[in-house]
Amino acid sequence: MKFHMASEEDIKNGRTTDIYFVRTKEILERNKIEKKVYAEFTVANPPYDWVVFAGLDEVIELLKGKNVNLYALPEGTIFPRRDENGIPIPVMAIEGDYKEFAIYETPMLGFICQASGIATKAARIKQAAGNYAVLSFGVRRMHPSIAPLIDRASYIGGCDGVSSIIGAEHIGKKPSGTMPHALILTLGEEEAWKKFDEFVEEGVPRIALIDTFGDEKFESIKAAQILKDLAAVRLDTPSSRRGNFEDIIREVRWELDIRGYKNVGIFVSGGLDEDSVRRLREAGATGFGVGTSLSNAKTIDYAMDIVEIEGRPMAKKGKFSGAKKVYRCKSCGKFFVSYKDMDTCPVCGEELESMLKPYLINGEPVGEYPSVDEIRNYVLWQLKEFYREE
Repeated sequence: MKFHMASEEDIKNGRTTDIYFVRTKEILERNKIEKKVYAEFTVANPPYDWVVFAGLDEVIELLKGKNVNLYALPEGTIFPRRDENGIPIPVMAIEGDYKEFAIYETPMLGFICQASGIATKAARIKQAAGNYAVLSFGVRRMHPSIAPLIDRASYIGGCDGVSSIIGAEHIGKKPSGTMPHALILTLGEEEAWKKFDEFVEEGVPRIALIDTFGDEKFESIKAAQILKDLAAVRLDTPSSRRGNFEDIIREVRWELDIRGYKNVGIFVSGGLDEDSVRRLREAGATGFGVGTSLSNAKTIDYAMDIVEIEGRPMAKKGKFSGAKKVYRCKSCGKFFVSYKDMDTCPVCGEELESMLKPYLINGEPVGEYPSVDEIRNYVLWQLKEFYREE
């Protein structure tokens, strides 16, 4: 018996691709056909009004050393459903002999489809949470082999921390979390709070889980009285017992406040998404642990299409032929896709920025890749600058 997972070598050797790409490559090789093509990655109908582009770093790793040129939006770029003229926005483009990258279409799409989906969901949830912390608890809902992918995409999308050890190590962070119900059940509520406070290292916020047995209000008060450095209480109340969860949070907040515990936050988890996070924040929650809606986020259904062959515009029906340029206005944030150069924004008249940057030239990396913190800050800046909630 083995774990059901592909290795890095399997991916790099093209063993995770769809078989018809292998057959296509073999036909071209046996007939000694060389065709320089330009292929673009677009999404026609994403599930949201805007998408966070993610997963580029793995595409670069896959294509390094291949005789191709790779252009892309910077990872973390937020782009709208379509440009101002209704044209799908190319997020990535490859140029070279088709045989060089034919067998990699499947894994390249897999890299960016799933990472973009998770990062987009994380950005939407972080936007809903405002200035309050969001932790990614999603790894338990997916195959453990992709825990680093889930946590990285969640973090660059805006989450403030991630729960898995390997996911946190992957992004150079410490894992974040509170305490499980298992600790409460094995030690009892008060003893579990005390032992956690006694044995867990300094710097880890003291967040007491208070919903295992009793009423959330009374257990919150008790935890605040017992733990002098209590940072927050955590409510993970099962849906069958929640009733009006917002009112429970309001009640807990009220009771803590009138007893002088205004500094104790309310951390909530269990079945959260951007809509429930927004409602619970407005009710008084000050932190959120989000799991399934992150790791099970809708993938962004990108497709790769050849749009030029030997410099001539050529695409299948339903696609826009020709190698395109992508611009974003530096002032209003509008996107424009064009076959020709553009300088100024047709909407506001300000300067445009060319968004498709070179990342590989003849298989060699161009420049230094940004850190996860730089990518995350870029996402948060765009949310504030161009996608602020009304």
